[in-house]
Amino acid sequence: MENNWKSKTLENLEKDIWKNPDNESHLVTTCHKLRKKQLKEYDIEDCRIMISQEIGLKYVVPIALEFLNENILAEGDFYEGDLLNAISEVNKTYWIENNDLLKVLYLKVKQQGIKLKEHNKGLYKKVSSMFEELIVV
Repeated sequence: MENNWKSKTLENLEKDIWKNPDNESHLVTTCHKLRKKQLKEYDIEDCRIMISQEIGLKYVVPIALEFLNENILAEGDFYEGDLLNAISEVNKTYWIENNDLLKVLYLKVKQQGIKLKEHNKGLYKKVSSMFEELIVV
């Protein structure tokens, strides 16, 4: 990746300008707006939305991992841990192709696992199961 990639938008980095959406739902409109937003301005909720839609994962997941490094229970607009939940639902192919990022996530969960397990046992089990499936442990 380029050194200044966070100063760019997904549209710039992917060299793909989306047409105005035919469907003007809140989610579709938000995703289109976020593709035009500089990545360095993304907050937790922006990452959660884009990851949940699997848009720009190459660029958005590393930013999300920074938020999770600060707080494994980083919270967007829904609940504590919603960012980790979104990341845990990313397709397996992405994680297989980006094993280095999976290892980073694994270490963060391992370091903050007690906090996660005490706060949200279900999410802890879900993430642990993901690691077992992808043979990271």
